[in-house]
Amino acid sequence: MNDMPTEEFRKNGHKLVDWISNYLNDIEKYPPLSQVNPGDILKRIQQTPPANGEDIENVLNDVDKIIMDGITHWNHPGFMAYFNSTSSGPGILAEFLSAALNANGMLWKTSPAFTELERSMMNWFRQMVGLSENYWGIIYDTASTSSMHAIASAREQLDLGFREKGMAGRSDVPKLILYCSEHAHNSIDKGAVTLGIGLDGIRKIPANEKFEMVPQKLEEAVKEDIAKGYKPFCVVATVGTTSTTSIDPVEAIADIAEKNNMWLHIDAAYGGVTAMIPDMKWITKGWDRADSIVINPHKWLFTPMDLSIFFTRKPDILKRAFSLSAEYLKTKQDNEVENLMDYGIQLGRRFRSLKLWFIIRYFGVEGLAARIKNHIELAKEFAGWIKADSNFKLMAPVPFSTVCFRFQPENKNEAELNLLNEKLLENINKSGKIFLSHTKLNGKFVIRLTIGSIRQERRHIIDAWEIIKSTARGYR
Repeated sequence: MNDMPTEEFRKNGHKLVDWISNYLNDIEKYPPLSQVNPGDILKRIQQTPPANGEDIENVLNDVDKIIMDGITHWNHPGFMAYFNSTSSGPGILAEFLSAALNANGMLWKTSPAFTELERSMMNWFRQMVGLSENYWGIIYDTASTSSMHAIASAREQLDLGFREKGMAGRSDVPKLILYCSEHAHNSIDKGAVTLGIGLDGIRKIPANEKFEMVPQKLEEAVKEDIAKGYKPFCVVATVGTTSTTSIDPVEAIADIAEKNNMWLHIDAAYGGVTAMIPDMKWITKGWDRADSIVINPHKWLFTPMDLSIFFTRKPDILKRAFSLSAEYLKTKQDNEVENLMDYGIQLGRRFRSLKLWFIIRYFGVEGLAARIKNHIELAKEFAGWIKADSNFKLMAPVPFSTVCFRFQPENKNEAELNLLNEKLLENINKSGKIFLSHTKLNGKFVIRLTIGSIRQERRHIIDAWEIIKSTARGYR
């Protein structure tokens, strides 16, 4: 009736570490994008659970036989789609240890080291990106959750009794309006839906030719809504939008937010880590005026999924929005400590801060910054190749390490170019060498290449460019 014997765990644990080491060392032998069809993996998995246990070695063998064909390898240096979430060695080891400790940090008492390490890591990270001491931080799973907590805080700040009375069936509550760029991540929409703001309560503000929110349009929208009797309560500025990684003008947006008593949330989930680089400090203009900021180390700090950092100047409002307790959760230390369950929807919490502790200590701040800076330089070089080739066109500025471009041969109309680039992307990804993603900008189909993997070297970027050009030759 006991667990796996220690010696059996040790033997298989060593095998698994060897497997992971070999996998990371030989990862380029796999195609970055899985080539299976829908249902292929499902067919290989036994349809009923085993009545009796079997040797874990059989399970490990089936990872190779069944699972690996259906894995899209985010750790692959040829993975250049979306944003490169790659896991580093120290991060993997921390995840391993976290699973072994199985700590639940809902209360300080349930694991004191959990709460106090998270507090220390938030202090470290705050310093790394240059935020002042009046920012308090907490770890959630993803930016979707972090931004939802920001919107909830913004709603709570109105002091309209939402915590006690809710929103439904109340004639005394004005229509609440949230503002964000037309290029904001759709997690903002999801957060608004979840919190009862509704899609109709979101105003998407137009962007300029650089895909940045236009402050004048924001100001006009706020005035229009106030005239209608609505209540502007929150505005989201993005530092590194998902499609183009554009940067909204935070200072101008902050002026409007302060003038209208709106909560300013900065979504820097992707681009925020670059604030560690001295040459990139310019992205933090206006950050000190934000009520909350989200940055995701799992996007570009070599941290295994998932880990999202949420900073706020108003933790008291966040706590007011979510703090609930029960008799079985009360402890004698409650007046002396922070219980992290009070600052979000979760009760149970994984030991995510352990990953930051391992990664920051292993690489050091300068080592992390140097790797990210190298990715930015490689992206600038790739963008230069695009601009120098008359058959391709750069479709957006490149402030970070994501390049938006398209194949644009002569004598093609917009509809033909869209179809051409869609086919080009499909065939590039079928090569089994690289994996790129796409977006649409002003109705134009655009290919995205993102550099950010800890395993990417300049040779991988050169190879990607050659694959793109050689694939495109068949469409001229």
